[in-house]
Amino acid sequence: MLDLLVKLYTLPDLEPCIAPLREQGVLVRTAMAYEKAKVIGWVGAAFGPAWAGECDVAFANRPVSCFIATQGGAIAGFACYDSTCRDYFGPVGVAAPARRRGVGTALLLTCLHTMRTLGYGYAIVGGVGESDVPFYQASVGAIPIAGSWPAMYRDRLT
Repeated sequence: MLDLLVKLYTLPDLEPCIAPLREQGVLVRTAMAYEKAKVIGWVGAAFGPAWAGECDVAFANRPVSCFIATQGGAIAGFACYDSTCRDYFGPVGVAAPARRRGVGTALLLTCLHTMRTLGYGYAIVGGVGESDVPFYQASVGAIPIAGSWPAMYRDRLT
């Protein structure tokens, strides 16, 4: 695992990523406070308690720093920023039936564009698995941060 760095001032446009999903009935939006229990429960069931904890923190931020993708009233994916640490993107997860349709990319770009709007110049994608690095490189030009693991994830409770 390692951390990646993303230049927020060179992000691809968001609309070309969102428009095809909208046509399929997939909406990407900020999670609302009244949805907190449902979203955190879904994240915990689908991706485990660590990500549910980080998602919980995102609901405490103002503005809420959790985005969800929905389709037909169901959660298709989620993404957070400023959860583990300020200026960190993640976690992000997409339901199995919604994978490989652009939902993860839309959630990633939505978070990163929001971070840029809030004044960040760069974002850190924390604790990326080796198999996921190509996704971030292709989607947003992320670059590995040498010597970055375990970074903020030291002394994790087991």
